[in-house]
Amino acid sequence: MFKFDNSYSRLPENFYERIDPIAVKNPKLIRFNKLLAEEIGLDPIKDNNHLETIFSGNVLPKDSDPIALAYAGHQFGHFVPQLGDGRAVLLGEVSNHDGFRFDIQLKGSGPTSFSRGGDGRAPLGPVIREYIMSEAMHFLNIPTTRSLAMVATDELVSRETLLPGGVLTRIASSHIRVGTFEYFAAQGDQKNLKLLADYAINRHYSNIDESNNRYQIFLESVCDKQASLIAKWMEVGFIHGVMNTDNTSISGETIDYGPCAFMDSYHPETVFSSIDHHGRYAYGNQPNIGQWNLARLSECLLPLIDNDSNKAITIAEEILDSFGRKFEDYWFNGMCEKIGLPGSKKNNRALLQDLLKLMQKNQSDFTLTFWYLSEYIENQNCDLKKQFTSNNEIDSWLIKWEKALKQEKKTKTKIKESMLKVNPAYIPRNHQVEKAIYEALNNYDYSYMDRLTLLLEKPYDYKPENIEFMMPPENGDQNYQTFCGT
Repeated sequence: MFKFDNSYSRLPENFYERIDPIAVKNPKLIRFNKLLAEEIGLDPIKDNNHLETIFSGNVLPKDSDPIALAYAGHQFGHFVPQLGDGRAVLLGEVSNHDGFRFDIQLKGSGPTSFSRGGDGRAPLGPVIREYIMSEAMHFLNIPTTRSLAMVATDELVSRETLLPGGVLTRIASSHIRVGTFEYFAAQGDQKNLKLLADYAINRHYSNIDESNNRYQIFLESVCDKQASLIAKWMEVGFIHGVMNTDNTSISGETIDYGPCAFMDSYHPETVFSSIDHHGRYAYGNQPNIGQWNLARLSECLLPLIDNDSNKAITIAEEILDSFGRKFEDYWFNGMCEKIGLPGSKKNNRALLQDLLKLMQKNQSDFTLTFWYLSEYIENQNCDLKKQFTSNNEIDSWLIKWEKALKQEKKTKTKIKESMLKVNPAYIPRNHQVEKAIYEALNNYDYSYMDRLTLLLEKPYDYKPENIEFMMPPENGDQNYQTFCGT
């Protein structure tokens, strides 16, 4: 099934701890993502019992080389010099038919030396949440880690209460984080810092040659990936919830679906995480935090960028300064596309911002407003105006918008088609994700989860019979909270 080629475990042993997953009682395979298995080059296996033992960590596949990765991180702005995989084990790496390399990691596989007194386990609820959310993000065309399998264990996990346990198999293009660089930089270990940088470049940015400015180009590339990623999050109303540096992937993938959520009513200050008391990771603050995290990466890379520290700082500052411009361009282009207009024109950008101000004022549903706007082009009797308390203001905006559309000299049908490709009908709305988890944990019923995940595989494919999955909760989501699974 697995054809492992474990490059990370060939790095020096202070990059990780060699450790096997801790076996669980009576594992039960809940779901196995066959489509993803094919994408990453795994041979399909029909023996579910065999899959249960592998994806619970009870049996190690041939040629696996299990390790827990070492890294540090800034958590809510406070530096912790050693974090690491406290409840995860990287089994190894596989390559698909196109030569792309993927990590296969078990989450909830038991304690490691990085657990800091924790049990190393995962409650089944957060496992289900990550499975639903990460797969939904993939089908929304947002770079992300993915979920290959879910296993329920016959063991209870102690958090505020006793909860059923689970193990998630996570797939990533790698698990190298900003915090991985911080780990070696904090120790003053420039030798391994350079080794890590070279490894990351070879694995993720192989187009960078051996020139003298390769680490500068590496920093520029990571900044560009993060600017693009965060813009894509915000285009669908996604809030990561815990953008610590140890949750910032060098590859530019969304990683660590802890207290994440999708916004219903639009407001830039929206926060759902129960531990984000001051809104550090609020929806509208995500670009600022992305730049802050990249500043921490740049500090690590300074000795590699140039031997002259002043020159290195100047180069890094210029790169960081460019992040804001890059993000704005990605975000305006993506958001203006949602209203059927090119983001390169200042007037279109101003028009978009006027709409967002109206949405904030009226507490309009983020996803529904843009989807109905797509429909409004050919059906002015759709429910768009129900998202606004006053028709006068939205009518005035629509007049300006329609005038801008005419300047593009495209048919209404073409504009509608392009808008519906970027304005999803379905997102994993918080109350639906919670219902899927509740039914699974309390009634051992995964049918709602299956229906939801199947729908989220085609988020742009509207079907009238599935309209209930488009709708926000009746009482809104203002009191909704998410929690970290650790």
